This record gives sequence, structure tokens and C-alpha cells, in this order.
Amino acid sequence: MSIKGQFTFAAATALLLGFAGICSAQTSSSPAGSSTSTTMGSTAPYTEGSVWVLTMVRTKRGMGDDYLKLLAKNYKINMEEQKKQNLILSYKILQGEASTRDDFDLLLMVEYKNMAAFDGLREKIDPIDQKITGGEEQQRQGTTKRAEVRDILGDKTMREITLK
Repeated sequence: MSIKGQFTFAAATALLLGFAGICSAQTSSSPAGSSTSTTMGSTAPYTEGSVWVLTMVRTKRGMGDDYLKLLAKNYKINMEEQKKQNLILSYKILQGEASTRDDFDLLLMVEYKNMAAFDGLREKIDPIDQKITGGEEQQRQGTTKRAEVRDILGDKTMREITLK
């Protein structure tokens, strides 16, 4: 992933994490007239698990295999190195038919232990990127090449939950 791609990813992730934190915050407020006990812990009907960053990708017509070859060249190596350094837990790629012409056909999924895993992440990932894809010019060329075969439709950060 290029420096620009990493920066965009990091910026999007930071923004999404901010929203996710606001949206998922548990409050201890209760309806008027009822009492709550703070010694009982969360009353949420689920337990929190790992955090996933999802990237929705639409490959250009007839370019799906070309994009997957690009992913196999650098993305896979990058993800494996991040796993080796315990920066991520896992990663997956899901492929399927787009339901509309504006839909994605690939879903890139990266699993992190928790939200704290994002603290200082860029400082840890940049050296991996440079080692795998080279300097800024090589990364810029890679970004341009990927843009020829796919469009990123969006990123989303979501926490895995397990129902109680």
C-alpha cells in the first residue's frame, strides 16, 4: 500500500474510529424513575470482540484478476508482515457479484485486536510499506496502477460482537 494510500487509509480510519467511538459508547443513563447499579457491569446484550476495517472495492470491467494479481504482489506480503509483527490478527478478501453497477465486488477485511491497536499504527506500518513497495515514487506508481483497475467505494470500521 502506498504512503498516500496508507495516509488516506489512516485518515479514513481515524475519522471512522471517532464516529464509531461516539456511536458505540455505552451510557449509564436510565429511564426516568428507574434505578441502576454500577456494580453489575454492562447490560449490553453482547460482548465486544475484535475490530475490523472493511474496504469496499469495485474492480473495473474485466480487470478483477489483474487487481487480484496486484494484491497478491504487495498487499498479501504487507498483511503477512503485519501479522508477523502482531499489528493485525488476520485479513481476508471476499469476492462476489456486485448487486448493482454501483456496488462493490471485493471486500478487503483487516482484523485488529481492539481500538487501541490503532494508536501509533502509522509509525509501525510505514517502515513495512517502504520495505515492501519501495520509496515514494514506487508507491506513487503502484497507486496509479491500482487506480487503473479498481475504484475504492469506501472504508468502514466495525467491531465484532458476540450475542449473549
